[in-house]
Amino acid sequence: MKQSHQVVNGPVRLNVVTYGDARKVPIVLVHGYPDNHTVWDAVAQRLAQKYFVIAYDVRGAGESTAPTEVAAYRMPLLAADLKAVVDSLIPERPFHLAGHDWGSIQTWESVTSGELTARIRSYTTISGPCLDHVGYWLREQTLNGSASAKLKLASQLLSSWYVAFFQLPVLAPAAWQNGLDKLWPSYLERREQVAEAVPNPSQRKDGRYGVQLYRANFRSKLLRPQQRPACCPVQLIVPSRDNYVGPQLFERLHQWVPELYRRDINAGHWVPLSHPEQIASWIGEFVTGVENGRMSTALEQARVQPEQDHLPLARKVTVITGAGSGFGRASALRFAAAGASVVCVDIDEAAAEETANLVRTLGAQAWASKVDVGSATAMQRLAKWVGRELGGADIVINNAGIGMAGGVLETSTADWDRILKVNLWGVIHGSRLFGQQMVDNQRGGHIVNVASAAAFAPNRKLAGYSTSKAAVYMLSECLRAELDEHDIGVSTVCPGFVATGIAQNTVYAGLSEEEEQHKRNKAEALYQRGSVVTADDVADRILQTVLTNPALTLVGPEARATRLLSRFAPGVSRLVAKLDITP
Repeated sequence: MKQSHQVVNGPVRLNVVTYGDARKVPIVLVHGYPDNHTVWDAVAQRLAQKYFVIAYDVRGAGESTAPTEVAAYRMPLLAADLKAVVDSLIPERPFHLAGHDWGSIQTWESVTSGELTARIRSYTTISGPCLDHVGYWLREQTLNGSASAKLKLASQLLSSWYVAFFQLPVLAPAAWQNGLDKLWPSYLERREQVAEAVPNPSQRKDGRYGVQLYRANFRSKLLRPQQRPACCPVQLIVPSRDNYVGPQLFERLHQWVPELYRRDINAGHWVPLSHPEQIASWIGEFVTGVENGRMSTALEQARVQPEQDHLPLARKVTVITGAGSGFGRASALRFAAAGASVVCVDIDEAAAEETANLVRTLGAQAWASKVDVGSATAMQRLAKWVGRELGGADIVINNAGIGMAGGVLETSTADWDRILKVNLWGVIHGSRLFGQQMVDNQRGGHIVNVASAAAFAPNRKLAGYSTSKAAVYMLSECLRAELDEHDIGVSTVCPGFVATGIAQNTVYAGLSEEEEQHKRNKAEALYQRGSVVTADDVADRILQTVLTNPALTLVGPEARATRLLSRFAPGVSRLVAKLDITP
C-alpha cells in the first residue's frame, strides 16, 4: 500500500510516500533530475514485498516546496532534507539507502559525513558519483600526462555537456517552460528504451527548479573537493550505455569505499524505469546480505578487489566445458590470470576438480562440476546453478568435444548419435541456455564455440567429426546475428592440429577395439610431430577473441589453409577430401 506523508524541514515542505509494512527493514530511495519520486514506483513496489520503502520528492520536485534561490539547493540542505524524512518516519532506526542520478550525488553527502552515517547500513548508487570524488578524479586525469587519461577526461567532458548548459540562469529553465516537458516521455522511450513512459504532471516544475542543483553545487565541489570515505558497504550499479555518466568516473572509487561491490547492466541512464525488476532484485539482495552479515556468492563475485580490478576480466564469471584437459584446461588458467572466476565443467569429475585447483593456485575463484554436455537436463541444472549462485555467466566457452573417424556409410547410427550429442548438442545447450541467461541478466556477455579447421575441410574419413564442427560454425553465425542487439558477442574458434590428447579418445567407426587403439597411437604420434600450435596458444587466442569479438578465429597454419581453400579453391578442397589421410 502506498501512503503519502508531509515532512517539514525549515521553510521546505517535503512530499514523502511509503510502501509496505513500517515494521520491516526500511529502505530509502532518492530520485534524480529531472524526476520526482515516481521514477522509483516500479522498483519500490517490488521491494515493498519484503521491506518498508520510503521515497520522497526532493526540494524543487513533485509536490515538495520549490525554493527560488540557488543557495537553497546546496548539498548540506539536501542532506538535512534526508535527515528530516528519516527522523520523521523511522526515528533513530537504521536504514538502507539507494540513489539514482542526482539522488545518488546528493546522498553521498550523508553516506560520507554527518549524523546519519551511524544509521545508514548500506548504500546503492546508480549513475550518480560523489562530486568530491569526481573533483579528485579530475585532478588526477589533468595531471596525468598519458594519452589514455586525456581520452577518458575528454570522453566524460563530452558526455557532461549539459552541466555547462545548466549553469545558464535563463535558457535551461526556459527550455522546460517552452515544451521540453511535453517531449520528455518520447525522449525516454526513444533514447533510453523506457517502455511506455508515463507523462509526469509536475515535469515542467521538476525540470525548471531542479537545474538549481547543478548551479548550487558543481563549482564548489569540483574545485575544492573534500576527502569523503564511505561509512558503509556500497553497491555500485553501472549502466554500460549511460549517455551522461561514464564508467571512468568510478574507476578509483575503491579509494573511498573499503567494501565496494560493482554490478554492470546493459542499459541506459534511467534504469529504475527501464529495468525495475533487476534493480529491485539487486538492491534487495544487497540489503539482505548486509542484514544477514553474509553476502551471496553472486555479490562476492561482484566485490571490487583493487589489486585485480585492472585486469581485463575482473569480476567476470566464465563457464568452460571440457575444462578437464586440453584447450579447456589451458583456457581456464588463462582466463583466471586475466581476472575471471571459472566454472570448470567436464564429464570427468576428477579432471574438472584438478583444473579448478590449478585455477585457485592463481588466486582466482573456481568451481568444478561434472556434467554431460549432451544432456539437456544436466546442462539446465548447470545453468540454473550458475544463475542462482554466481549471478549468471559473463563468458561461456563451449569447448567439450570428442573425435571420431570413419566415412558416412561406416558410421553407425549409435556413433552418429554419440558425436552429435557431444560436439553439436553440447554446444547448442550451452549456447541456448547461457545465451538466454545473458539476455535476462541485461549485462552483455560473450559465447565462444570451439569448432575446428575440419569445419571447412571435407574428408571422406572424418564425416561425423567434420559435420559436427561445420554445424557448430553455422550455429555460431546464426546466434551472433540474434544476440548482437543484446551486446552479447558470439565467436567461433577453429584450431588446426594441436596435440591435446583428443587422439586417444577418438572413435574409429567400423574397427575392432584393437584396431582402434592402433589407429589412436598412430594419430597421437602424428599430432605430436606435426603440431606447431599448443593448447596454450589456442587459449591465448580464445582470450583475445573474447576481448575483441571477431566472428571467426583461425588458429594455426592448417586452419588458415583449409579456410582459404574452402573459399577460393573449393575444387582443390574436394579433391583432398577423397584422399584417405587418417592414420
